[in-house]
Amino acid sequence: MPVPGITVDTILRDHEDLQLVLVTGEAGLSNRINNAEINRPGLSLTGFFDFFANDRIQILGKGEWAYLNSLAEDKLHEITEKFFEFHLNCIIYTHGNEPQVPFVERAKAKGIPLFKTEIATHRFITLISQILDRALAPRTMRHGVLIEVFGIGTLLTGRSGVGKSETALELIERGHRLVADDMVEIRRLSESYLIGSCSDLLRHHMEIRGLGILNIKDLFGVGSVRDHKLIELIINLKEWEEQTSGEYERTGIEQSMEEILGVSVPYIEIPVKPGRNIPIIVETAAMNQRLRKMGKNSAKEFSNKLNTYIQQSSIETNPIKD
Repeated sequence: MPVPGITVDTILRDHEDLQLVLVTGEAGLSNRINNAEINRPGLSLTGFFDFFANDRIQILGKGEWAYLNSLAEDKLHEITEKFFEFHLNCIIYTHGNEPQVPFVERAKAKGIPLFKTEIATHRFITLISQILDRALAPRTMRHGVLIEVFGIGTLLTGRSGVGKSETALELIERGHRLVADDMVEIRRLSESYLIGSCSDLLRHHMEIRGLGILNIKDLFGVGSVRDHKLIELIINLKEWEEQTSGEYERTGIEQSMEEILGVSVPYIEIPVKPGRNIPIIVETAAMNQRLRKMGKNSAKEFSNKLNTYIQQSSIETNPIKD
């Protein structure tokens, strides 16, 4: 499983939209960021370090920069020394402001990357927070196939050999899009959202027994794949068992749920046997889930109609006597 976190070097190299300019040397670029929160150390720069969040990225905006510029030289050096007594992963000046010389010198001496960016503070915090939220989100791996069906991120699960990849291949041929095959990396981006993706090594590839490894993007075009997708439905494919056939869902009034990383996801179990067109059933399940999201539950509507019909029939059969 990938280790949660992101290095300072990754932020600098892979996110040009942050417009980061490295002021110090490359020492410390391997520092690992393990906290998705950022810190504006305004209070700490006044000398109060009791609650200094030094494990976060330090953002110095216009206010912090102007305050440091207002200090006398001896006071600036004093604050600088105290500030750099803590372990810091990196420091970023916004609005294109030039870092104070004592800050640059101490950052170099301590091996702490110091950057500046032309982006305004609020906008920069928004951008980097999105990056950190994705990189540091709780994650897990699940065996299965994640495919987008009619816009619904559908995770196909089941034991090896039950036909998950074959079902997904038929769905792709019908115009749906592959996200991940075999191993699905799942991240929780909030209290109610799960994002599924694939590793760089396996991305866009699928294994079909008898054919081997296929590159779906090359076979079906760029429109047949996605890099990540919100997981909104789990479908477990299970071999049909005659002795338990009566236990399979027949009405669909109540929706089962499965919990992943503390998030509940709608769950359906589909029995598989010769003659059942599983891709069409998966498509129908995805469309039905989309209707449920819109507040329409076909099973409950039918149940209500049936109850109304039974009540009316009972009244007609047994009229109330005065």
